[in-house]
Amino acid sequence: MNFLNSMNVSKERVVTGFSLIGFVLLIGFIDNFFMMWAFLGVVYLLAFKEAQKLFEVKNDSLLVIALGVWLMAGIYPYGDDLFVLAGVAYASAIAFNKELTWNNFFPFIYPTAGMLFIFTMYQEYGVISLLWLLAVVALTDVGAYAVGKSMGKTPFCETSPNKTMEGVVGGIVVATLGGMFVGLSIVDLSISFIISFMVATSSIFGDLFESSLKRSAGVKDSGDILPGHGGILDRIDGYLFGSIVMLVLLRGLV
Repeated sequence: MNFLNSMNVSKERVVTGFSLIGFVLLIGFIDNFFMMWAFLGVVYLLAFKEAQKLFEVKNDSLLVIALGVWLMAGIYPYGDDLFVLAGVAYASAIAFNKELTWNNFFPFIYPTAGMLFIFTMYQEYGVISLLWLLAVVALTDVGAYAVGKSMGKTPFCETSPNKTMEGVVGGIVVATLGGMFVGLSIVDLSISFIISFMVATSSIFGDLFESSLKRSAGVKDSGDILPGHGGILDRIDGYLFGSIVMLVLLRGLV
């Protein structure tokens, strides 16, 4: 615990973190389509509710629509297309009813798009692609935290004052090199390097985006469902950006 104290990490955070990792790895090991769909669906709906709070959207019926979107994702072969269709449908509704505003659609962009891309990536490239995503984003977080705490001096940006340039670079380097070897089970070395680097970089900005939402909403965490970590969005923010980048690059480069 002396090491944890020196890094300013609480025991509660560590226990929750390892419990989450163990549960996610168990779901991945079982590798059952319905179980994965159900697990990601629960994560999505909890994250959607938190996003409503951050976007200050109080329409409870939107959660029912979000459930409908996820039910469709379970039977439609291209889940990421549902995000585009939802945009067309909502744009049509706004054109018809001037009382509607785009604010209500924001939760259907974030976190909906990222979660649909995660599920579609599982459908197209299997559970190993999710393990690759998990490794890259997790290593980015760990590398950035460790390097930032040990040698970080230069502020990265105003959105997240605790982030340092040294930590960001360290996190991307660690994640690119570590994630590259996981990706070799799907692509060759050069493609794995490129995708790992791009996903690591995008996950940094996924974290920044959620930080900007929390700052605008005046809250420290997106929720309190995860002891020591905050809300669901606090844990998956990097994955929501990283999954989109990874799936697009896999389709374009492989």
